[in-house]
Amino acid sequence: MKTSFNLKASLVVAALLSLSVAQAATISKAEYKADKTRISADYKADKAACAALTANAKDICVQEAKAKEKVARAELEYSYSGKAADQTKVLMAKAQSAYAVAKEKCDDKAGNDKDVCVKEAKAVETKALADAKMGKQIGEVKKEATEDKRDADYKVAVEKCDALAGDAKTSCVAAAKAKFGKS
Repeated sequence: MKTSFNLKASLVVAALLSLSVAQAATISKAEYKADKTRISADYKADKAACAALTANAKDICVQEAKAKEKVARAELEYSYSGKAADQTKVLMAKAQSAYAVAKEKCDDKAGNDKDVCVKEAKAVETKALADAKMGKQIGEVKKEATEDKRDADYKVAVEKCDALAGDAKTSCVAAAKAKFGKS
């Protein structure tokens, strides 16, 4: 599970870094309107496809459709304006959307497994949002982003300790505090 989590985190970071290098090619107003209509139609079709599903599978499907639409709209705005602020909004939309979908998928789990799943999803989102902020303002935000990432990793580690009891839990929490510089 840790390997897949690290892989997911690496993929998110790679995607964020590759986007920060790309330059936006602005599109015409007609293309913008056509793409906006296409995005709405795609969302409606994706959401309609979820109707056949039930329970949490349906919730996940709907959340994925919403996420796809949110990211597509942010990318469209960036393609239209070419502004760095809109590029940051794309990165933030991707992070928030990925978190919303991952959190919905955690609903299939129970107990500590669910808690760990939610904390891992939140940690990935926090890291991606921190990376998006770093692209916007390097100086002070870089320090805050590093702290945010460390805090997110600490929360995941402590949540994993909750599965233990007694001295094992105490030593697990102590190890997490030592590793992430908490007192």
